[in-house]
Amino acid sequence: MKHFYKLLVMTILVTLSTYVNAQNSSITGVIVDENDLPLIGATVRVSNHQYLGSLTDASGKFILVNVPEGTQELEISYLGFETLKQSVELKAGEEANLKVIKMKGSIILGDEVVIMGSNLQGQAKALGQQKNANNIMNVISADQVGKFPDSNVGDALKRVPGITMQYDQGEARFGLIRGTSPDLSSITINGERVPSAEGETRAVQLDLIPADMVQSIEVSKTLTPDMDADAIGGSANLVLRSAPNDLRVSGTLGTGYNFLSEKAMLNGAVVIGNRFFNDKLGVIVSGSYFDHNLGSHNIEAEWDNESNPEMTDFQIRTYDVHRIRRSLSTTLDYALGTNSKIYVSGIYNHRDDRENRYRFRYKDIEANGDDTYTAEIRRQTKGGLDDNNNKNTRLEDQRTYNVTLGGEHLIANRFKLDWSGTLAKASEERPHERYINWRLKDVVLTQDLSNPEKPNVNDNGAGVDYGSFDLKEITEEYQYTEELDQNAKINLEIPLNNTRNKSIIKIGARYRGKEKMRSNNYSEFEPSVANEENFNFMINQPLKDQTRDPFLAGNQYKGGKFTDPSALGKYDLNNPTLFEKSDLPEEYLGGNYNAKEQITAGYAMLKQSLGTKWFFIAGARVENTQVEYTGYQVEFNEEGDFDPAASKTIEGTNSYTNVLPSVQARYNINENTIIRAAWTNTLARPRYFDLVPYREISREDNELSEGNPGLKPTTSMNLDLMGEHYFKSVGIISGGLFHKTLNDFIYNYQARNYTDPVSGNVYDRYSQPRNGAKATLTGFEVAFQRQLDFLPGALKGLGIYTNYTYTSSEIKDLGIEEREDEKLSLPGTAPHTVNGSLSFDSKKLSFRVSLNYTAAYIDELGDEAFKDRYYDQQLFLDANASYAFTDQLRLYVEANNLLNTPLRYYQGSEQYTMQSEYYNARVQLGLKFDLSK
Repeated sequence: MKHFYKLLVMTILVTLSTYVNAQNSSITGVIVDENDLPLIGATVRVSNHQYLGSLTDASGKFILVNVPEGTQELEISYLGFETLKQSVELKAGEEANLKVIKMKGSIILGDEVVIMGSNLQGQAKALGQQKNANNIMNVISADQVGKFPDSNVGDALKRVPGITMQYDQGEARFGLIRGTSPDLSSITINGERVPSAEGETRAVQLDLIPADMVQSIEVSKTLTPDMDADAIGGSANLVLRSAPNDLRVSGTLGTGYNFLSEKAMLNGAVVIGNRFFNDKLGVIVSGSYFDHNLGSHNIEAEWDNESNPEMTDFQIRTYDVHRIRRSLSTTLDYALGTNSKIYVSGIYNHRDDRENRYRFRYKDIEANGDDTYTAEIRRQTKGGLDDNNNKNTRLEDQRTYNVTLGGEHLIANRFKLDWSGTLAKASEERPHERYINWRLKDVVLTQDLSNPEKPNVNDNGAGVDYGSFDLKEITEEYQYTEELDQNAKINLEIPLNNTRNKSIIKIGARYRGKEKMRSNNYSEFEPSVANEENFNFMINQPLKDQTRDPFLAGNQYKGGKFTDPSALGKYDLNNPTLFEKSDLPEEYLGGNYNAKEQITAGYAMLKQSLGTKWFFIAGARVENTQVEYTGYQVEFNEEGDFDPAASKTIEGTNSYTNVLPSVQARYNINENTIIRAAWTNTLARPRYFDLVPYREISREDNELSEGNPGLKPTTSMNLDLMGEHYFKSVGIISGGLFHKTLNDFIYNYQARNYTDPVSGNVYDRYSQPRNGAKATLTGFEVAFQRQLDFLPGALKGLGIYTNYTYTSSEIKDLGIEEREDEKLSLPGTAPHTVNGSLSFDSKKLSFRVSLNYTAAYIDELGDEAFKDRYYDQQLFLDANASYAFTDQLRLYVEANNLLNTPLRYYQGSEQYTMQSEYYNARVQLGLKFDLSK
């Protein structure tokens, strides 16, 4: 890597010295719409020199270099906007700054050119940027996000072809791009990876970031060498708003209703931006607030005995959740000159989830041989401390921030230089998380498996005999996970002299430093002799009936009574006269760790145009990764008790280098029809906890499980082919194929009679994450989006948005005994994903009905087919409408989950429910205003 950076610096110096004295002219400017908002990806060309062209950046700015002196005519085009032509007089070695150029929205309906309404401009901007992109990508503009009833960026992403979402409490949380798990894709903000507050994976919780906080979302399905390579499935980039060229004030104020919690919702957002000091300083500030009482009704089961399936565990759960989501972002840019600017951008997201859970559980169900079973019944309340923070609930406090300082400069009217430094942090804290668990042993029961999708248990009334339940445990946990990133990068574009074709060399370097830690603790509390009478039996405590009618999973499931969370929150657990406290490191020590990662990277690429038809990108990226992890050995003796003397810290290190070449091509059949092809190489680094050098040893069961700091990243060779046709009336029809070959896929190696090289001991069972599995993934996607302008009269306002993705995958050498010959799918590969939306737009009224469907797929592989866990199919129906009182004020109505679609997992076969969780529908109503129109 050192030799690479020396070569990179020498190349920069030699190139600059060659050209710095050349007499080069340039043209700069900013392209905006009628509302002074930037148009990203607009094409600017010199009419008589078609090889001289540029695309506008995120702030709408363009720079043309190497422009000959004299009078030149510029042609500015953007999908859904009238093409502009403008003459410019250039002198040798000088720059012409055209300042702000405003484009007018228009579409072609038949042979007629009509003014495009604001309802279509967001769609036009997204398609315009997608059309002119160098790689295969999908773009969602902020205006387009607002056309769907999506509250967070995860909900917005599920509308994109090839993206599947996993849900939590009714909101989209983790994204799966093109049939790959969340660990194999990346989420970035302005090109910088978002750190994860997850303790074990690199996945980012997308329900943390409100949908109304971004200017656009760019989903790159092929990566160029100047992009971070850790995204096998793809990369979703959240672009923050940039300052407008005139005063902008807009916002949202609304309320709503959740039909499960039967409580109101509150949401609000505001955007304020302008330019100052003769347009040198641009400022934009955005804020969002969302207050929502939600919850879920849930049943869960575990199954055994494939030949005659029966439950070994069954639960009825009720969740009450109060979610507050806040977000604040700002971008400031200052022009040092017409060709140079510096900027600061940042976003802060904070979500509080205050949750109470009531769990009625039949544990360790064992058959008696006479169609009856014996089990232990437990009744557990989850809550938290009675203070102003926890409020008798389990508080999950998750926060992220990304702050970037950067600059963009045009040197000698020729070289484009940009640089940035970023500080980003994610954390999750769960303070004073409390549980009280009551139990009733040796209960005889029967199982009702007449419908295994809705299994049930009959305990002959034992489950509601509260006077017979004795105390199992009272516990309090503290959990904290943190990830801190310090990143820097620099890029240089060097245009080459070429009178016929446009050639640009781009080179750059990147540093990413990461520190990750998880620090949990766990304590158990035993009532003192003076206090034990209050805890002898469950009935001695304040109880609250949590039976819900209706219970959405089925009214045959009765939750019953549980310890009141307000009573649990008031326990004075740190008072030694009332409770005896025991620290239990065996419950948390093995999961704690500290980690450091350093990634240094460099790349070189050529962007080559051949006339106006062909465009190529060829280059390579080199990434070096160094990791240092510290974990813990946790050992249990022959009696199954924790052995503190045998426990210790363990350190592990590793380093590796990846060379990742790629070639991409774009062919313009005509102005609106494009063929794209790509050969790329990408990677996905191992999950955090897989790298931790922990060791968990059970002498009682003679078992060993451990982490693996020596893991290498999974790598993928990717082939893509995509065809796109853009309609002049604003729309697209596209179709494409993709194929991925994955190597060094990480799997959970399991062995019997394993000899441990560290201790020399032979263990009956052993497990460790290892490299070695190979996988292939193939699929295709099609999309259609268009206004039905060919219809008569008011029907011209109808529009269709639809896409379909098919994926198929196969994994080999997974290391699961007795499954070597099975055709296994990669976890996360949904064979079918469908989006459909029918809309109507007029000057005043807008209406949309949207469907989102994902087929069932394997979520986790077991040691046999019956133990595989599947994420069941989901079909969501949403609707929204708005009415414009004026150009500045609009009323909106939104409805989500109108089909009450559950989150469902099943085991082995579709009929055997593992989890079925219902959230019910919710509606929102409010006002949107935009004073800049």
